Amino acid sequence: MWSLSFAPLVPLPLLIGLAVLAALAAGAAIVLSGRSAILRALALAVLTVALADPSLVFEDREPVKDVVSVVVDRSASNRLADRGAQTDAALAEVERQLRGIPGIEPRIAEVRDAQGTGDGTRLFEALTDSLADVPSERVAGAIAITDGLAHDAPPNAEVLGLRAPLHILTTGRNAETDRRIVLVDSPRFGIVGKDQIIRLRVVDKNGPGRAGLTIRRDGEIVARREVATGQVVQVPVRIDRGGPNVVEIEASPLDKELTLANNRAVITIEGVRDKLRVLLVSGEPHPGERTWRNLLKADANVDLVHFTILRPPEKQDGTPINELSLIAFPTRELFQVKIKEFDLIIFDRYANQSILPLVYFDNIVRYVRAGGALLVAAGPEYAGSQTLSRTPLGQILPAVPDGSVIDEAYKARVSDLGKRHPVTRDLPGSEVDPPRWGEWLRMVGAQARAGAAPVMTGPGDKPLLMLSREQKGRVALFLSDHEWLWARGFRNGGPYLDLLRRLSHWLMKEPELEEEALRATARNGTIEVERQTLGDNPSPVTLTGPNGESRQVALEAGQPGLFTARIPTTEQGLYRLAADNLTAFASVGPENPRELMDVVSDPEALQALARSTGGSSRRIGHEGDSGVTIPRIVPVRSGSQFAGADWIGLRISDSGVVRGVQISPLFVGLIGLAVLFGALVAGWLGESGRRFRRES
Repeated sequence: MWSLSFAPLVPLPLLIGLAVLAALAAGAAIVLSGRSAILRALALAVLTVALADPSLVFEDREPVKDVVSVVVDRSASNRLADRGAQTDAALAEVERQLRGIPGIEPRIAEVRDAQGTGDGTRLFEALTDSLADVPSERVAGAIAITDGLAHDAPPNAEVLGLRAPLHILTTGRNAETDRRIVLVDSPRFGIVGKDQIIRLRVVDKNGPGRAGLTIRRDGEIVARREVATGQVVQVPVRIDRGGPNVVEIEASPLDKELTLANNRAVITIEGVRDKLRVLLVSGEPHPGERTWRNLLKADANVDLVHFTILRPPEKQDGTPINELSLIAFPTRELFQVKIKEFDLIIFDRYANQSILPLVYFDNIVRYVRAGGALLVAAGPEYAGSQTLSRTPLGQILPAVPDGSVIDEAYKARVSDLGKRHPVTRDLPGSEVDPPRWGEWLRMVGAQARAGAAPVMTGPGDKPLLMLSREQKGRVALFLSDHEWLWARGFRNGGPYLDLLRRLSHWLMKEPELEEEALRATARNGTIEVERQTLGDNPSPVTLTGPNGESRQVALEAGQPGLFTARIPTTEQGLYRLAADNLTAFASVGPENPRELMDVVSDPEALQALARSTGGSSRRIGHEGDSGVTIPRIVPVRSGSQFAGADWIGLRISDSGVVRGVQISPLFVGLIGLAVLFGALVAGWLGESGRRFRRES
């Protein structure tokens, strides 16, 4: 391709000035001298052009293709009903037509569910990525095959940065039916034992105006109710335990509904305890008394009530009560009126000294069986005639004293059962034998009841720490009062904080310390399963996905008492896991993903954006079958509108890449000298001819 270019030998303003002066001089000469001055004007013009240094430029150009981005929506919403078949048919027809247009390079970009990286259909993110390496003048247009539900649509074409037409080919049909739950307000935390209010709205597309709601907590139905669609309703849910409470709210289905996935909303409410109330009763002052008190007072979430019996009945000396500065032990108020308000009762070296009537011990037994917790930290008194095992508490205590008190140095050991129990598993120092902690000097001999087993043992494998369940409640029996030696650092001390804190929180039903538990968490599209058990061979886990399909997952042994599995997933939503009457839930992706919230196809959703680029948005699906109608795709080289009733256009730029350039100056060398010399000679000859004619 040839073209003319200039490279002035003098600055452009000076060249323009000289050209103007030459034109004025030539005009004046022609006026004064007539046609005889034309040759002089021609010489001035040639000189001016020579100063502009004109050149002939030949460009060796290679044509390049314009790029068309074809964005194909493969997200979950565009796979509903027969939208997947419509998408495949539309893609095949678009590719066929593009192959018939010369100079066009189609680029196919597929949009899939964005697990772990985003929420919703990232249609325009895929469009931008597919054209990232293409100059804007080479972009002929973009064609999106989608249901119209893009969750990253820019507000206008300027933000999109596309200088070519955008065409939206919308799948689906006009009369679609769907029902969905929209969460208006959902709490993330709740106090155990109290209700939390969830506010929501049921939205129908072509529905009857009424819907039934089923409310589940951790898989168990807690309420059913009927509500009007389109109105905000309040759903109270009782938080019954600490840790995560998974609440599902499900709306009844409609006939021929697109999907049931958005009929359900999932909320995880973290249950927290307002205050853990602990009653600590010390039978007498002793060196270990402060250990329990300091431990419980250091926990800001524990409200401690502590009484120490300073004047037991056998120490009566006749001093009148009104002359003593001691506080009377409020037995009736604590063990009858307010006993249900406590989360844990601790008897620390307490003997049956007739301070508490037997009826109060009966109250404690009922309190434990109804869901309360009891800890007995026993000293020598537990082996004597005043032992608590001879009271009604003996029904629930896991060991019976044999009357002996062992006074010798020994190291407490974690039993085989204790190595699997979360209270004593991995205690610092227990990984070697003998354990790397200090010795204790006293222990009460006892025999375990049938079905009870110790988690820690003393000399001769006698039970030292025993844990048991009593109906809905829990009981712990510590057969030594020397745990304070660890706190004082006796012979390097030991992990008393870990042990006593775990023990007290297990009694108060801390979810992380359950000996039989199934837990599941979702990270980056993978469900991590943890099965805590005291057994050796737990059953496989049954995994049920959002689509209702179930499969068995085998567990692998990890630490003692822990079995794990990693399950990769391909679908967003709520997964249910079940094993040995235990249930857990894991939500892959957002709890209520935008992708499945509103699934009714809409060709008008992106229409304004498409028209602002000169493009169009239209529905391509047929009513009654999975066929599609694709408009003609035609190349357009000029104009600002690229769509009609039955066609869509692509902007053709006829771009090319310059492979080489050849420059030929016109006034350089012999050619330039010849032109200048010829112009001067012509002017001289013309002037000489006129003089000769005048003289003759």
